[in-house]
Amino acid sequence: MPSGLVELRSDTFTTPTPEMRRAMADAEVGDDVWGTDPTAIALEAHCAQLFGKEAGLFVPSGTMGNEASLKVLTRPGDEVITESSAHIVRYERGGPAALSGVTLRTIEALDGVLRPEPVAAIIDGANAHTARATLVWLENTHNARGGRVVPLDDLRAVAELARSRGLGVYLDGARIFNASVASGTPVRAYADAVDALGFCFSKGLGAPVGSMVVGPADFIDRLRHVRGLLGGGMRQVGILCAAARVALDTGVMRLADDHANARRLADGIATALPGSVDPTTVDTNIVFVDLGRRDAAAVTASLAAEGVMVAALGPSVIRAVTHRDVDGTGIDRAIDAFARAVAV
Repeated sequence: MPSGLVELRSDTFTTPTPEMRRAMADAEVGDDVWGTDPTAIALEAHCAQLFGKEAGLFVPSGTMGNEASLKVLTRPGDEVITESSAHIVRYERGGPAALSGVTLRTIEALDGVLRPEPVAAIIDGANAHTARATLVWLENTHNARGGRVVPLDDLRAVAELARSRGLGVYLDGARIFNASVASGTPVRAYADAVDALGFCFSKGLGAPVGSMVVGPADFIDRLRHVRGLLGGGMRQVGILCAAARVALDTGVMRLADDHANARRLADGIATALPGSVDPTTVDTNIVFVDLGRRDAAAVTASLAAEGVMVAALGPSVIRAVTHRDVDGTGIDRAIDAFARAVAV
């Protein structure tokens, strides 16, 4: 981080570690579009094995991984069932409609956990005049619901219901390792419940660029084609894959530190502004703060003036995300700055 800055807008603000930079400099590379980059090939195989899937594909971003997967798994006019504040609903610029021609049928779940009953109601309520639901789209952790962890049993229940009705199941696991560390659930257990999933190297794990999608070999073959269609075929991508491998090897177990820092931040904010956040709902590294009648832009500006950066997500809501580059001292600074910002 720049000197003196406590960057809490997102865990995507991390900078590469010296180990990542060395790995990038020393990476053995080829042309990945031609399928000859050995570092990319090795990373994809490693991730597929880690998640118990047949194959993997490195993509530039989680959004591209999501949109490419959606395009492979659906046809224009299909309906995709997902939670109402899922990443594909809120943060992918209308990609499902623009790129795949699908409709999103949403279910509100304030804890981010889809459950079988409303999913079944949508599927079973279809008739000759409605779109055909072909895919259930899950997210874990759930970003817009405060980084909440979707329990494995709930994820399995929805997946089993979907499959019993002939639907596919995809998991947007951008921060799946946060979910795994927080719950003690192996990532392979989550992967076993779904057909395919994607995860990010550039969020909690701290790599500079990149995501991975894993699934059946035929799905990955089609995904590679769509990745190229979307402009995601890169050349000596092993330079990025080398940093991603370091992030994967060194970044997972330390996520518990981020979770502890997020809970401590939430405790401090709750003390400074009672009722603004319930620390018991902070499962991982994301803290949402409801400022009530206070203006989020004004509070954000006050914090920024003290070198503490948070994101305003609405007129009265801010978000803070902990990560490797913010230590305990930074959390203390953020708590103190927040207390001053809301004291006026």
